[in-house]
Amino acid sequence: MDSLPADIPDPWSLGADPSARRIVVAMSGGVDSSVVAALAQRTGAEVVGVTLQLYDHGEATARPGACCAGRDIRDARAVCDRLGIAHYVFDYESNFRAAVVDRFADDYLAGRTPIPCVQCNTGPKFTDLLQFARDLGADCLATGHYVRRVGGMAGAELYRGADPARDQSYFLFATTQAQLDYLRFPLGGLPKARVRELAAEMGLGVAAKPDSQDICFVPDGDYAGLVRKLRPDTDTAGEIVDLSGRALGRHRGLIHFTVGQRRGLEIGGQDEPLYVVRLEAESRRVVVGPRRALAVDAAQLSGLNWIGGNHHGPLTAKVRSMAKPVPAQLIGDRLVFDQPEYGVAPGQAAVLYAGERVLGGGWIERTEAAALAA
Repeated sequence: MDSLPADIPDPWSLGADPSARRIVVAMSGGVDSSVVAALAQRTGAEVVGVTLQLYDHGEATARPGACCAGRDIRDARAVCDRLGIAHYVFDYESNFRAAVVDRFADDYLAGRTPIPCVQCNTGPKFTDLLQFARDLGADCLATGHYVRRVGGMAGAELYRGADPARDQSYFLFATTQAQLDYLRFPLGGLPKARVRELAAEMGLGVAAKPDSQDICFVPDGDYAGLVRKLRPDTDTAGEIVDLSGRALGRHRGLIHFTVGQRRGLEIGGQDEPLYVVRLEAESRRVVVGPRRALAVDAAQLSGLNWIGGNHHGPLTAKVRSMAKPVPAQLIGDRLVFDQPEYGVAPGQAAVLYAGERVLGGGWIERTEAAALAA
């Protein structure tokens, strides 16, 4: 049995006799989860790879840039065959459609900006798959997410991935303490380049496989097209208005816009660039204004999940997956920013940190506009 590479601390905590243990690995068919499976196999524990089929097999086979699809299932199986471990595939298409895809469409119709990756993690991956791992009697469920799990006095703690370019902690804010205690993230301390090196060294055929898209079920990036397909009556035109309600033009449907968007408004003759400030679903209006109108002082949160223990010190908040955390205060379920923040959109998540540690987070329900600059 090969040992773990020297630059990977033992993430498993399996005790003195790993050969008596069982690890279930969530395998999407990509390089990350494949390396996790290979690292798990090196512990000497019994390893079981599990893939969730999230799309119709015939359609999935032709989906470039997706994950958990036809080719990915074959890749996951090939990796398991090479490693000599068991591999199971479960059809979760209907669950995924109800928990993730339908909600994605409905959020867009309500003028919200959805994050389906969070629903996928808290639904099919970290609820259904985790229960399956427990039913198998596994000691842990391992995934290829780029986050760090560190043992703490009151249980496991979640930290940002060591590589800022790959950190996925924003998408895992809804992980519960019980889930975190059971989960393992072996790649959290590594850069992606090192993971690909490991895949090549281990002889895995997916070593050079491209990464999947952020939203796997929209590989071509045409969100509006998907929503239109799922909800055919949604492409309803409406007015584009300024902050005072004055009509400036027409739009082809709310599904084409998100808060902070500048392109695609097709409004000429204005003194300064205009941005989408908010979407009013009931009236089908797109409200636009200058960039300063995007400034937000506070946001009301729902579904607040806390895994930060008794933390009472300063915290920072991240309101978009690619944004930098900014100083803020959490007062009940109201997040108050130390300085006005831009691009805060209902439907997105606000994830809270103490340094590198993830404290939790919640869903942005509505925002409180800052006083407009003169």
